[in-house]
Amino acid sequence: MARNARSAAQGCIFCAIAVRQAEASVVHEDETIVVFMDLNPVTPGHLLVVPRKHAVGLEDLDRVTSAHVWSVGHDMAQALRRSRMGCEGINVLLCDGEAAFQTVFHFHLHVIPRYAGDGWTVKAKSLKRERSLLDSDAQAIKDAIASTD
Repeated sequence: MARNARSAAQGCIFCAIAVRQAEASVVHEDETIVVFMDLNPVTPGHLLVVPRKHAVGLEDLDRVTSAHVWSVGHDMAQALRRSRMGCEGINVLLCDGEAAFQTVFHFHLHVIPRYAGDGWTVKAKSLKRERSLLDSDAQAIKDAIASTD
């Protein structure tokens, strides 16, 4: 585990929820993940899809678990749409790292039902980027991909 994930697991609330040592309103679970209601929801029905095995972020998550988390997130979005909660949209959000607004350092995927006028916004100031800079960014990412093969 990278970034001291093992030591971070001690005292981790999501690890405690995963082994039923802490209270949570569980929606779904299997041997790999647990899905529960966010204690501080953005909107009613806000879910967290959490791997049972401690991982701080994407770098610490194996591909099989990652794929399963996203697949279950998809299932939960469908369930929210079909539920009597009456949501009109879904946001799927991953906060990986403090700069990305991660506050609990155990990997988790937010599945957030949206309702007209619910008051939650995601507004970013985006500026057009020059093609040469986009090409340079693309090359940096390609180089990183090549280094992981």
